[in-house]
Amino acid sequence: MTQSSPDPLAGDVWRQMRELVLDNERRKEVSRALDLSFNRVKALMRIADSPLAMRELSAVLGIDAPYTTVVVDDLERRGLVERSVSSRDRRAKVVRVTTKGRSSAHHARSILERPPDEVASLAAGDLAFLHQVLAQVIARRDVAP
Repeated sequence: MTQSSPDPLAGDVWRQMRELVLDNERRKEVSRALDLSFNRVKALMRIADSPLAMRELSAVLGIDAPYTTVVVDDLERRGLVERSVSSRDRRAKVVRVTTKGRSSAHHARSILERPPDEVASLAAGDLAFLHQVLAQVIARRDVAP
């Protein structure tokens, strides 16, 4: 299947969305607050959502197994997660969040979910319109083949 060239305006909108979401100061803020790299913060939040086998964690984060081990080793050393043998497969290790890790993940989410001032200061009508447009984009993505 060939993909048509996107409308230049669509490309500009996508660039702006990427810039707003990926290049914002929240990543730096959460990394400083938890004294963790952003990759470790992402891993901690995923593990806080539900325990994961190491290979599952690698897959959801899009990182290779050796790097996953480095990340989990660091989180474990800090008392944020713990590993145990899987009850379904004795060869696999499952990573679970600790109480301290759950608290840290909650703190990370509170930082990351706070909208940037540029978004929070939009007029109510503009926010409602933006919400509607983004909901349409997400709905289309969810039903795309």
